[in-house]
Amino acid sequence: MDDHDNAPPLAEPQTYVSRLLLTDFRNYRSLALDFRPGAVVLTGENGAGKTNLLEAVSFLTPGRGLRRASHEDVARAGATNGFAIHARVEGPFGEVEIGTGTAGDGETSGRKVRINGAPARSADEMLEWLRVIWLVPSMDALFTGAASDRRRFIDRLVLAIDPAHGRRALDYEKAMRGRNKLLTENARDDAWFEAIERQMAETGTAIAAARVEMVRLLSGMIEHLPADGPFPKADIALAGTLEEALAYQPAVDVEEAFHRSLAENRYRDRAAGRTLEGPHRSDLLVRHRPKDMPAELCSTGEQKALLTGLVLSHARLVAELSRSAPILLLDEIAAHLDAGRRAALFQILEELNCQAFMSGTDAALFSALEGRAQFLTVSGGTITSR
Repeated sequence: MDDHDNAPPLAEPQTYVSRLLLTDFRNYRSLALDFRPGAVVLTGENGAGKTNLLEAVSFLTPGRGLRRASHEDVARAGATNGFAIHARVEGPFGEVEIGTGTAGDGETSGRKVRINGAPARSADEMLEWLRVIWLVPSMDALFTGAASDRRRFIDRLVLAIDPAHGRRALDYEKAMRGRNKLLTENARDDAWFEAIERQMAETGTAIAAARVEMVRLLSGMIEHLPADGPFPKADIALAGTLEEALAYQPAVDVEEAFHRSLAENRYRDRAAGRTLEGPHRSDLLVRHRPKDMPAELCSTGEQKALLTGLVLSHARLVAELSRSAPILLLDEIAAHLDAGRRAALFQILEELNCQAFMSGTDAALFSALEGRAQFLTVSGGTITSR
C-alpha cells in the first residue's frame, strides 16, 4: 500500500489576495503590496493607516466597506480623480484581477467594478471569487446598540453565502421609500399602493426567509464548538413579524399575510409617515449560553468573546458551503483578548485555512505567530516588511 493512501485529505486551496494596488485611497497616494496566504499582521501606531488597508480589502465585496464610508471620505484628501483599488486574488477557482473605485468617474456617485478588465454587471460579481468578513472595534457595541446595526450584521452574514440577498434588500428599500413617499404626500392612489406593496411583500418575505435560514445554519455550526472552548456558544434568534411567522407558516402564506397587512395599515402608517412593519424593523437576539444571559447584559469581555465566536463560526460555515474559507479582516483583535484566547484564535485561523489580516499597535501580542505569518509595519502611509 502506498504511504499516501493513509495521508489526511488535502485542504482546499486557500483564497487569498496576492497583490494589492491602491491609488488615492485614504492616506495612500500610491501603494503596491504583495501578500502571502495565511496570516498577515499589520502593526504600527494609531493613525498610521492599518485600518485603511483592511478597509481597502473590504471593498473587494459589495457594499460600503467596513467603515460604511462615503466615496468622498474614502478618496485621499486633495485627490481630484477619485480612488482606485486593484487586487489579484488567487484560490481554488483560479486567478482573477479585480478593480474597483471611482477614479475617472467624474461626478458619478457609484463605484465601478471590473473583473479581469471587463466591467461587472454589479458588485455582486466579486462574490463569485471571494468572500470577505470583518470584525472591527466599532462592532463592539453590536449587542447594546441600535437594532439597525444587528440587522446590518445578520444581512452581511447572509450576503456571504447568498449573493442575491443584497439585491433583494436594495429592491425592498427602494419600494419602501416609494410607499413612504406616497404616505407623506397623503396619496390615495390604490393602484400605486397595490403595486408597491406587492413588491414589498415579495422581497420582504424573501429577505426574512434568508435570515431565518442563516440563523438555522449558523446555529448548527455553533453546536460544533466545544462546550468549554475559549469562545462561548451563543444562542441566536430573530425577532420580527415575518421571521417569526416563517417558523410555522409556508413562505407563500407569510407573503400574502404581509401584503394584506400593508394594505390594511395604510392609515396607521400614514399617520406615522413611514412603514411600521416589515423586515426593516427586525432584530437579532443573542444569548450567552453558558451563563444563560442576554448578550447585552454580559461584560464587555464576554461580549467580545461571543462576537468573535459568531464571526469564526460564520467563517466556518462560509468555508463549508463555498469550498473556500473567506478572507478575514480582524482590526485591533489581539488587544481585546487574553493570552489564552489569542492563542486559540490563531489556532482556529490556521485550521480554517484562511487569509486573515490582523492589525494592532503592539507587535508583541502577535509573537506567537512569528515564523507563521507575514509581518508588515505601517507608518505614515509606508509599509515595510519585518
